Amino acid sequence: MTLTKNKMVRDIGRRTRLKNHDVAEMLEALVEVWTEELVAGGRIELENFIVLETWTIDRGENAGTLKGGDAPRTIRRVMMRVSKKLKADLNQIINYD
Repeated sequence: MTLTKNKMVRDIGRRTRLKNHDVAEMLEALVEVWTEELVAGGRIELENFIVLETWTIDRGENAGTLKGGDAPRTIRRVMMRVSKKLKADLNQIINYD
């Protein structure tokens, strides 16, 4: 099952009794704030859930080539890792029959 933005808006609206329009605006603002933070090189930590952070990777002098020229030596990637609590919760679900 995939949790889409529309499904999130409906579920959050039901749980909080907020209007779906207000929930959608909040989600859009959240994505904007997170995007700005990651582009600025920051880190986002949601306790007991995930950590998102931007890493700069130096690929060295032999970075390779792309169509039309050389590939950049450094690249930026968003890395995500799950919290210890979420890992533990996920591991409890596994059934070793």
